[in-house]
Amino acid sequence: MSWAKLSPAPCSPGTRAPPAPPARATLPQPSAGGTPRLRGALGEAAISAARTDTSLGARYRRIVKRRGHMKAPAAVARSILVSVWHLMNDPTARYRDLGADFPTRNLDPHRKSRDLVRRLKALGHDVILTPATA
Repeated sequence: MSWAKLSPAPCSPGTRAPPAPPARATLPQPSAGGTPRLRGALGEAAISAARTDTSLGARYRRIVKRRGHMKAPAAVARSILVSVWHLMNDPTARYRDLGADFPTRNLDPHRKSRDLVRRLKALGHDVILTPATA
């Protein structure tokens, strides 16, 4: 992720950066790795994937609710890069899209009920669940 410039930036609010060393004439050093075009290409792919009805599009829509329109494409770009790395690392691997409804399809109803009851009890409510009749 750091080679593609997609790792999270360290953010320390309220602290000051250390003073820079004095400038001296040196030859330009090669970059630490990565290409500036890779992050841009992954960003464009992420924005395009966000408009589709795939697992990447669903991931974008889930993240944009919590994090906003600026961070969601970076998260989807990271997902694309992880998928590409796994495909390149294992020659027998094949890509299979999980589908846009994967998180809701694999939801355990008992676990979800237990979590919601726990949250309501934390808010100070008494909860008694009874099964719904059809």
